Amino acid sequence: MRKNVPNSSTLSSFFKLIVVAFLFDSLVFLPSCNLSQGEDYAAGRGQTKFQRVSTQYIAALGHPGATSGGGAQSWGLWPIDPGPRGVKLNRYKRLREAGGVAPSRWQFDSSDWWLEEHGLIMEQPIFPLRPGKYMVTGHRTVTAILTVHPADRTGDRRWELDNGATLYDVTHLACRSARYRPEAVGGSCSPGNAPKSAFPVAPGGDMPPVEGCTKQDYAVLIVTSIGVEE
Repeated sequence: MRKNVPNSSTLSSFFKLIVVAFLFDSLVFLPSCNLSQGEDYAAGRGQTKFQRVSTQYIAALGHPGATSGGGAQSWGLWPIDPGPRGVKLNRYKRLREAGGVAPSRWQFDSSDWWLEEHGLIMEQPIFPLRPGKYMVTGHRTVTAILTVHPADRTGDRRWELDNGATLYDVTHLACRSARYRPEAVGGSCSPGNAPKSAFPVAPGGDMPPVEGCTKQDYAVLIVTSIGVEE
């Protein structure tokens, strides 16, 4: 029996359709947060080279609408995601009984402790954030270069974001974090007083107050790459 064999014209049209479909798919479904694109973009501004790192997190303070400012000496860095290393509030008693040593081997400080959006007690970030360039994003629409300058004569470290990005643009809204310290010297500020019903905290929302504590909410920036000197 004779088989139907497509002619060359039919094959040409078929392959054209495949190419058009592929290009359309690439344009429509290209992710808005593309790390390789971010690195090319960074290299094109000031010729800074960036090295990818395992995801890190910056704890930042500043007006959400600011593109630059001072006070970066009060910013910190979590080189490892602190969430999976956290301790649930209902296990705080066990944490105390262990001398404040968490299962992940970090040390709890009752005079200076952190909570995240699910009510996990976190290890402190490393202070201060080192001067340098960081590729940061909020995993929404904007990726930008954060420059942290060395301290000036007064000890202040200035920071700035490139390309008109604001601190809000590069804040990961789903990650909430706050620092808790005693209201008075020698006073009690315990995670045991944290209102468990307040968790999880909605993206972009304020962390809850805790009786006996002062609270400082920090924005969380995701670091994908770090600038390296040639």
